[in-house]
Amino acid sequence: MVGTLRLAVAQSTVPEDPGDGAAIRAAGEEVRALMREAAGAGARLVQFPEGALVYPHKRVVATGPDGTGVPADWTGAAWDVLREEAQRIAALAGELGLWTVFGSLHPLTPPRRPHNSLYVLSDHGDLVARYDKRFLSNTELSYLYTPGRPEPTVFDVDGVRFGLAICIEANFPTLFAEYERLNVDCVLLSVMVDDPARATVAQAYGTLYNYWLGYAVPAQYAANVPSGIVAPGGRWLTRAPADNRPALALTDLDLHPTDPDIDIALRYARPWRRLARAGLYTDHLADGDPRSQSRTAF
Repeated sequence: MVGTLRLAVAQSTVPEDPGDGAAIRAAGEEVRALMREAAGAGARLVQFPEGALVYPHKRVVATGPDGTGVPADWTGAAWDVLREEAQRIAALAGELGLWTVFGSLHPLTPPRRPHNSLYVLSDHGDLVARYDKRFLSNTELSYLYTPGRPEPTVFDVDGVRFGLAICIEANFPTLFAEYERLNVDCVLLSVMVDDPARATVAQAYGTLYNYWLGYAVPAQYAANVPSGIVAPGGRWLTRAPADNRPALALTDLDLHPTDPDIDIALRYARPWRRLARAGLYTDHLADGDPRSQSRTAF
């Protein structure tokens, strides 16, 4: 049915050394194993964490002998391995008929630093979009990455519209408000952080904007906050096991829900809040009423 989709949100083990080809290949194998599991569970789309193939730790690539930050040296990165693993993931997405969103580095022309990106693969295995992290931390901007252009990324699967965000971008509410204005039904937020507060912020966007939100974390951080899916209205619908193992959280997104809480969030709360932000109250103000204008009497 158009407007109905089963979403899988993965927690996979994220390596932190871009020069470790063996670790990157192991990460790629784990991603593909979870893709097969997601397809077997009936998922149409699977989301992976930030840097699912590799998220370079600053101590590995951007720290000098004295422990201070230095510009990253990307010449030792296993770019060929990263490209091969991405191509294998794309081939499997086409084989399984599974839309796949995963994080990795995207190289630019040297000496430019790479983007920190999410790749979007269609169910035919085609690369249909790439989201480059727009808001970087001070360390990322100073030593590691090139920021992405300011435009959001939106794509549609089976009548369900998705937006993308990465990690620290959870701290920028305007980004998530923009996705609401673009009629996004679900934001996929992929992170590489062990931070329960960030998951709470992500949950709040489900409350504020009444869309679904996929929250993908690395498996090594899942004991504190596992991957999961937030419903419109703000409650967690499902969570992966909190045991630091690769796993999935799965749920059905339905734009015509039978769940009463989600139905209220989609049909009433979201349209009402749009009206409220658009000047709904202007004609109801008490302009000209002296009792309203006075600030010196009870």
